[in-house]
Amino acid sequence: MEEMRKTHNKHHFGGSKIRILLQHCCLYLSICTIFITSTQAFDYGDALSKSLLYFEAQRSGRIPYNQRVTWRHHSGLTDGLEQGVDLVGGYYDAGDHVKFGLPMAFTVTMLSWGAIEYWQQIADAGELEQTMEAIKWGTDYFIKAHTSPNVLWAEVGDGDTDHYCWQRPEDMTTSRRAFKIDENNPGSDLAGETAAAMASASILFRKTNPHYSHLLLHHAQQLFEFGDKYRGNYDASVGVVKSYYASVSGYMDELLWAAMWLYKATDNEEYFEYIISKAHTFGGIGWSISEFSWDVKYAGLQVLASKFLNEEKHKKHGDILKQYRSKAEFYICSCLNKNNNGSNVERTPAGLLYVRQWNNMQYVSNAAFLLTLYSDFLQNTNHHKLKCHEGIVHHEEIISFAKSQVDYILGSNPMNMSYLVGYGPSYPKRVHHRGASIVSYKENKGFIGCAQGYDNWYSKQTPNPNVLVGALVGGPDLEDIFEDQRYNYMQTEACTYNTAPLVGVFAKLLHIENQKLINDCNSLLVASF
Repeated sequence: MEEMRKTHNKHHFGGSKIRILLQHCCLYLSICTIFITSTQAFDYGDALSKSLLYFEAQRSGRIPYNQRVTWRHHSGLTDGLEQGVDLVGGYYDAGDHVKFGLPMAFTVTMLSWGAIEYWQQIADAGELEQTMEAIKWGTDYFIKAHTSPNVLWAEVGDGDTDHYCWQRPEDMTTSRRAFKIDENNPGSDLAGETAAAMASASILFRKTNPHYSHLLLHHAQQLFEFGDKYRGNYDASVGVVKSYYASVSGYMDELLWAAMWLYKATDNEEYFEYIISKAHTFGGIGWSISEFSWDVKYAGLQVLASKFLNEEKHKKHGDILKQYRSKAEFYICSCLNKNNNGSNVERTPAGLLYVRQWNNMQYVSNAAFLLTLYSDFLQNTNHHKLKCHEGIVHHEEIISFAKSQVDYILGSNPMNMSYLVGYGPSYPKRVHHRGASIVSYKENKGFIGCAQGYDNWYSKQTPNPNVLVGALVGGPDLEDIFEDQRYNYMQTEACTYNTAPLVGVFAKLLHIENQKLINDCNSLLVASF
């Protein structure tokens, strides 16, 4: 409309016609907006904004002046002090106060990947600055944690002592001992995932903060070299993590994953050669996987490798890349229920993907992301369709299924509940989260002790005093049933890596809805003149 006004000012003829056209346009746009608002079930823009707030609630360290989640305050300000290193900052992964390196790094990788793929859509939604801040909060911490080329601090605090207490992070009295990996205590999976996080983030910061981008890339390259040279699972070196984030898939997927992100960040053929030469021995083209998670990276790696098939310079490696794509398609088809031999992802009666009883929503949000991405990939290439055992699937069907999973999360489910906290009229009110379940530090600065938190807050039946906006909880069981109780941590605890993949997906779905709105209005306008 601004352009039309400029045209009107420039040319003085036909003014009345343009004025009438403008009035028609405004009227139809208003009608369109009312119509779409009444028929569109979910506000993806609102969900996007809220999802980014969650990362502010999970911040450890010194809370910045522009913090929007006001019930949180400074915490963990002496992290690393015992070991003579500054480990202040980073994220708490869930409802407790341990800083676990592996899930934190995966969270940042997924935020970065979403922002790389849907940069424009996130910007159009007005959430680019918040997304970049969420990523940088993590990468700033990784820079601190990587104290020398072959040393990475893996964890601050430990789950066992942390779980004895129910306290706000601001009151923490539990052990803040830090644990590291080094040449004698390797952790290729942790080094690889942290390298992937920093390499992917370096791509994002290249234009806006080139110095920072270069710094991230430098750390990423060192970490990959360290992880590749001194091989081993990090949970063998950091025993305290075994009950919480054991690396079941081993480290080979993370090393391939790190090489992939370093190749995307540098265009250095050595990293690409690594992905090709180790494709078989490291399981990149061997594993057919039906989950993508903080532990198992193969499906994400395979989807990324698939994209190289269309590039002329990679034609010589076509055979290996086709095998990568075949495995990526196995994952996509298994989510779509189109594989044979019982290798599909299970579903609840209402159609939610169901991988595991504990925190199932992490697998749903990651699947929604990969499905959305693969739909785009097919749409933007000559393929347009995917061959599964049970038939051919077009890109529209893939994005439609991804949307169905997101809509289930936002409230289209038998419980009529949004599993994204703070979104919609009904959502979990008793999230298993220490900080959210206890009176805000801003309201009551009086110290709340270890047992006192359990006695006075944990066992209360009332809703949490602080709403953990944007958190994606573990979600319902195999029968679509959800019990909103603080003690029901399998369903009511949220994690940063649950929400992280949704940032890009929400932005994409919002873009699709906005495009529909514009197309519908254009059709109405054309029909009316």
